[in-house]
Amino acid sequence: MILHANHEQIPLKDYAERAYLDYSMYVVLDRALPFIGDGLKPVQRRIVYAMSELGLEAGAKPKKSARTVGDVIGKFHPHGDSACYEAMVLMAQPFSYRYPLIDGQGNFGSQDDPKSFAAMRYTESRLTPLAQLLLDELGQGTVEWTPNFDGTLKEPSWLPSRVPHVLLNGSTGIAVGMATDIPPHNLREVASACIRLLDEPEASVAQLCEHVRGPDFPTSAEIITPAAELAALYATGTGSVRCRAVWRRDDGNAVVTALPWQVSPSKIIEQIAGQMRAKKLPMLEDIRDESDHENPIRIVLIPRSSRIDLDEMMQHLNATTDLEKSYRVNLNMIGLDGKPQVKNLRQILGEWLRFRADTVTRRLQHRLARVERRLHLLEGLRIAYLNLDEVIRIIRHEDEPKAALIARFALSEEQADYILETRLRQLARLEEMKINAERDELEEERARINVVLGSKARLKTLLKDELRKDAEKYGDARRSPLIERAAAQALDQTALVASEPITVILSAKGWVRAAKGHELDARELGYREGDAYLASVRGRTTQNVAFLDSSGRSYSAAAHTLPSARGNGEPLTGRFTLPAGAQFEALAIGESTSKFVLATDFGYGFVTGFEALLANKKAGKQVVSLDAKAHVLAPAAVADTARDRIVVVTNAGHLLMFSVAELPELDKGGKGNKLIEIPKARLGDGERVAGIAVVSEGSGEVTLYAGQRKLSLRWNDLVEYGGSRATRGALLPRGLQRVDRIETTG
Repeated sequence: MILHANHEQIPLKDYAERAYLDYSMYVVLDRALPFIGDGLKPVQRRIVYAMSELGLEAGAKPKKSARTVGDVIGKFHPHGDSACYEAMVLMAQPFSYRYPLIDGQGNFGSQDDPKSFAAMRYTESRLTPLAQLLLDELGQGTVEWTPNFDGTLKEPSWLPSRVPHVLLNGSTGIAVGMATDIPPHNLREVASACIRLLDEPEASVAQLCEHVRGPDFPTSAEIITPAAELAALYATGTGSVRCRAVWRRDDGNAVVTALPWQVSPSKIIEQIAGQMRAKKLPMLEDIRDESDHENPIRIVLIPRSSRIDLDEMMQHLNATTDLEKSYRVNLNMIGLDGKPQVKNLRQILGEWLRFRADTVTRRLQHRLARVERRLHLLEGLRIAYLNLDEVIRIIRHEDEPKAALIARFALSEEQADYILETRLRQLARLEEMKINAERDELEEERARINVVLGSKARLKTLLKDELRKDAEKYGDARRSPLIERAAAQALDQTALVASEPITVILSAKGWVRAAKGHELDARELGYREGDAYLASVRGRTTQNVAFLDSSGRSYSAAAHTLPSARGNGEPLTGRFTLPAGAQFEALAIGESTSKFVLATDFGYGFVTGFEALLANKKAGKQVVSLDAKAHVLAPAAVADTARDRIVVVTNAGHLLMFSVAELPELDKGGKGNKLIEIPKARLGDGERVAGIAVVSEGSGEVTLYAGQRKLSLRWNDLVEYGGSRATRGALLPRGLQRVDRIETTG
């Protein structure tokens, strides 16, 4: 192995750790997080600076955006042109930036599709007047300059922002191991809070929140987050803000006029249309987008009828679409110490005020140095005026006039050069008067600057005056109203479904479908080859359906989600997972408060609430304990446990009626009690319970089916079969002793 003297050998672990740390710090400091001073990321700062160097101030003629992007990536930011242009477009979009820094001409995207901006060769741009707040003091000794990436140029390390821009337009970014989400704020509110902190250095976050009441987004959507949560957000630097769309009533319709920040109208329409296609918005008839230049946001929601509660409908849409949106807040930024930190409101404003005080001090010192230099030159010129003849003689006759002037009048080299460079016409009497007036004016300015630099109180007053002036000139009223409201709650699923009568049909092979109305004869429907009718129940679309299998497990589904009876339906095995060898045997429909009698063909049963049959998982839940070779019978609905009677019939023709109150109520399933006596010998020979029915006392009627024969028994007939639970019951008339099934008919 050849080792070179100028190569360093380090363990791979140390190298990887150091390389990743360098990369992560680069991403944090040079890409993702804004600097607290000017509130900009490096690419944004370079774009604004490059545009100022191109002379693209607010009043200038705009230039092609490609020219700006070319300067930025060629001189300061050696990265992709598309990423640079996208950052530039973002700063020009009034729906993205609360206070845009770039005035774009051409297609810079729309709120409906922010990414739909034209290519940079088509658009033109220049800086906005507000961008001057970042640049006005740039050439006044206020910033440090660093070499660009190839060392051929200098670029500012930061911009001397006159306002807390880090809060005004906010920032988002993802670094390595950290992120930032700073929402935009109102300039006048932030400036007012800064002035409060200057007046009261010990002001708390709560006191500053009297001025900064919350974020201020570019849209007029409502901020509904409670004031206490906003105060906690500013106290910790983290939290969330919830925004809600604004709507109004217009001729019976709901018209949305403002959307939350970064929410496009097309996305809202797509979300609502998707719910309509899924039949989850029965209260909504249609949706129209009537947005235009006069009404940038106008989404019209047309209810199905005038009886629809618009407030309830909009509450549901707020909860299920982006009409109400929550924004994460993470006030993470690069501080004056060059380190990233999540800061509270007081830390942000206090640190920025230190930055601003340092910037103003640098500006004043720079100006003072220029004033003193100018006064120094004017003093030399004044000496020349007082000794004009001698100065002219020295210049005409001396071989080294500069040295002679310095020796004769005790001038500095700079003064001597300035005198020698003075034109003859400036030696006129009128010019001497102008110079004296300029000197007096500069001396007054020097005195004022020295007073400010020598007094913290005067410096503080200057900071406040400049903040007030900038806030008044560039600020505006709050756009996002602060209206405290509870978060929207979606309506219950059943409330979204129109209550209509349906008949649910289950086939022998476990295929299910639902037909409208109760008049349908399910036995007359067509079935797939090899399949046949098994059972059916009548209910409403707002109810749930429970399916029972041969293992005694129950599964449930909302009735309105079942396929139409126009086809063969769908197999329940696609919705549920059955035990091996199990198959569906019965079904029931009802409200969660309904009660049913569950029974097996071995003659055991119990009363249970319908809610006990509902299962939220695909595997269902066990609700009936079955004997070997026993099967579940169709459940019978109970209206009044104390008054209702249960009718039990066996396939051998024994019928028994007794009070439902004699059965136990079980919520967690079980075998239950014996309904009717079937001798073990007869049970072995194949006698089973053919079915059960529940009738109302005094008015019940059932129909028994035995092959082609049927027998209807009214209440007076049923009384003859009355008895106690678990007895043998009475034998039916000859010809009806091979009962197939029993149905309630009255």
